[in-house]
Amino acid sequence: MNDKLIVGIADMKMGRNGEKIITYALGSCIGICLYEPHLKLAALVHIMLPLNMETGRKNTYKYADTGIRAALREMELKGARRAAITAKIAGGARMFEVSGGSLGNIGQRNAESVHQILRMEKVPLLWEDVGGTVARTMEFDSATGTGVIRSYGRPEIKF
Repeated sequence: MNDKLIVGIADMKMGRNGEKIITYALGSCIGICLYEPHLKLAALVHIMLPLNMETGRKNTYKYADTGIRAALREMELKGARRAAITAKIAGGARMFEVSGGSLGNIGQRNAESVHQILRMEKVPLLWEDVGGTVARTMEFDSATGTGVIRSYGRPEIKF
């Protein structure tokens, strides 16, 4: 199977049995790969912001808190056992210097929020490549639960 499921910004896709999922342009955003090995079911969420403060929660996958929880629910609806799901994450870079701004480093805040939500949901974090100053492309293989990170000027990272 050569086709890849493409995850946009503030989006989520699920794949199984060898489908590959990819997301581009993880700057301050974070890609969260959730994997249930018994079903070979994978979900990749591309979040932009740490917390959903939006009234009515219009775009669930834009935020770490609502995006991770929604992806976990979708996986469970497909038969995934919560206790078997693990996570791997990448992104959270500091793409711009912000001086004196109240927002601070959004990439770092995203990473902290993802860590907190995964702990609260009791999903073990097995691997991460966060921080730094480079954007990342994250690809995940539902057959194996492994993936690769590509960034300009850096060697590929297999995870």
